[in-house]
Amino acid sequence: MYQRIAVTAGLLVSTFTQHAVAVDKTRDPDMVANLVTAATQLDRLSVLCSDKDWLFDFTVQQPNYNFAPGGVINMNAATFPAAKGNGMTLAMLNLGPCSMLPPHYHPRASNYVVAIKGNTTTYMFEENGARLVTEILTPGKATIFPAASMHMMVNNGCDDAQLVSALNADDAGTQNVGNVFTNGFPSELVDAAFGQSMAGAAAAAKMIPVGTGSNWGTAECMKRCGVTPTTS
Repeated sequence: MYQRIAVTAGLLVSTFTQHAVAVDKTRDPDMVANLVTAATQLDRLSVLCSDKDWLFDFTVQQPNYNFAPGGVINMNAATFPAAKGNGMTLAMLNLGPCSMLPPHYHPRASNYVVAIKGNTTTYMFEENGARLVTEILTPGKATIFPAASMHMMVNNGCDDAQLVSALNADDAGTQNVGNVFTNGFPSELVDAAFGQSMAGAAAAAKMIPVGTGSNWGTAECMKRCGVTPTTS
């Protein structure tokens, strides 16, 4: 048990300086605004007047659809106006060989995740005093991350992994933990809290820019799988 926590703590520390959780930009703010002010569902239907307004493509039509290292594609109020007001986000998670979703949490939603391909290890801490919850998700297996719980997902295999994620909010929000420490709180206070240099300009310079939602994982996995890191 202690060994498992130590290994996971090492993964967490190694990813504090990696920020690749995508930020969804609202694609059609005028349509979303009209849906918000619509008095009835019939009024909403007059805004969503075309069949194409009701179809979302998770696949190659999306800029984040890749497996090198991977990507998160969200169907939510920002990316799909029809989702506004329905209280749900549906996401496709692509994790290429040796990639991960770094430690993060969703402030406004609980998160159900089911694997449809590959082998993904998940880690979750819900709050102070709680134990580490570790699961291995293979096709047909699922887990839950309660609202605001810190979690991460890792593909330590040499094949692609893919999961579907459901969140009970159409604007769930995502906060990457590493970004808080390197580009958020005052660096001297972060360093004092950890008892070592964890923030400041040097760490911020190593921060991976906001990208498609996935990071490359450990050097050991990439060597074992013959993976050469690329920029997605």
